[in-house]
Amino acid sequence: MSEQLGGYTRNVRDALAHVNASDPASGDTFFRRSAPRTGLYDSAGDTGQVALTTQVMTSVPIHLRAGDVITSISARSGATAADTPTNWWFALYDNQSTPALLAQTADQTTTAWAANTTMTKALAAPVTITRSGIYWVGIMVKATAVPTLLGSAVAPAIVTGERNLSQSSGSSLTTTAPATITSATAKQFAPYLVLT
Repeated sequence: MSEQLGGYTRNVRDALAHVNASDPASGDTFFRRSAPRTGLYDSAGDTGQVALTTQVMTSVPIHLRAGDVITSISARSGATAADTPTNWWFALYDNQSTPALLAQTADQTTTAWAANTTMTKALAAPVTITRSGIYWVGIMVKATAVPTLLGSAVAPAIVTGERNLSQSSGSSLTTTAPATITSATAKQFAPYLVLT
């Protein structure tokens, strides 16, 4: 798409080139991500903010389009590995005002999650998105010490109507994702999550 500006033609997509730099090289490759792949850092890099708290779910918004088929969720650890994990999983929630669980990965129980490692886990069943909008992707790790994650610092909502860019919810979670996301608390670090 192009537009005419002051006698010259400009490619409109160039305005988003920095955001789309990590888009797939092939149109046959499908993924959706919670944020651009640039400017990420380890959640341990900002000692005031953390990506995860043991037995609490962290969720981030992600825009999905009608017709998308989501089969798996990925996240990457930072410099700190999970110490003695006992439960961990990813989950996908819908775009209702009270987001409801669409699918969850299997509980990974004691599966190790090393430092600087991408984990991709399949949902229990593929999810076909029927309505475009903002959905939520959750991650929960129960461990003696949770792994740090790659992501970015985000500001909490400061005016009415802004949605959280990262939030925590639930407590004492183990094998199963909550049926809905309720009583969410804004966080200031958003993990980078990818859906395929």
